[in-house]
Amino acid sequence: MPSYQPQLATLVKAPPGGAEWLHEIKFDGYRIGCQIGRGRAALISRNGKDWTAAFPDIADAAVRLGLRDALLDGEVVMLLPDGRTSFQALQNAASGEGSRAALVYFVFDVLRLDGRSLEALSLEERKARLKSLLGRRKTGRIRYADHVDGRGDAFFAQACRLGLEGIVSKRRDLPHTPGRHGGWLKTKCTLRQEFVIGGFTDPEGMRSGLGALLIGYYQGERLVFSGKVGTGFTHTSADELRGRLDAIERRACPFQPPPTGALARRAHWVKPVLVCEVVFTEWTSDGKIRHPSFQGLRADKKPREVVRELAQIRST
Repeated sequence: MPSYQPQLATLVKAPPGGAEWLHEIKFDGYRIGCQIGRGRAALISRNGKDWTAAFPDIADAAVRLGLRDALLDGEVVMLLPDGRTSFQALQNAASGEGSRAALVYFVFDVLRLDGRSLEALSLEERKARLKSLLGRRKTGRIRYADHVDGRGDAFFAQACRLGLEGIVSKRRDLPHTPGRHGGWLKTKCTLRQEFVIGGFTDPEGMRSGLGALLIGYYQGERLVFSGKVGTGFTHTSADELRGRLDAIERRACPFQPPPTGALARRAHWVKPVLVCEVVFTEWTSDGKIRHPSFQGLRADKKPREVVRELAQIRST
């Protein structure tokens, strides 16, 4: 499998100012590298897995670009009619519940072209080359992810007014550097992050599948309990998820310290190997999340990588 090592964004409370920053929409999908060569395209997840079979329509469209050799970087999303992207809709399409007609690969970087690595070039130079390859495509499976120059505060405010997840701010003058180091920043309109599933409760009343997921994040070697999420499921997704959870059920609670009271007495504990994405309103003073909603499983994230995201305060 070709090497794909993505650059990652650090969460901040407010977007940076200054002309040295470019700002892009934060998409709500799967981060994917696209390796094109010898008349074929391979889609690679952020942790190095081959996801070509999951999105064959994207791979076919990449081949039709006619590039001899390239490594693209972007996000596979499900595009809603109003222009927003939806991770839940993407999950439904992947599971066969929804149409794949609005599946789009937004490309925001090119890391190799015609046998030459472009990683040492500045982001601005790489995006210029990418734009010359893709143009300003507004239709089709593969589209150029445009940006605005500077004006981060105004762009972020507009993104939130439109109901988007947030924005990603990138230093225009820096080379590609894998990992999370401050050259890319993300600012979110709503709180959302990945959590590890450590247990679940049975459904009540007319509901099927499961009642709520018991979730947490890693703090060193400890899996810290951060609350339960009981909304955001479809009937089908709840039933399918229950089947996967039953297969990994265990007697011991994985959380340290474990939950107490009635919730603990009703809980089924599971091996902490599944990661889900959750949107919520805030963290409480005792480290729990408020008004959470399940968005889907994250097969592209490893449980041990899931920590509590704390927004940094930057001076601009």
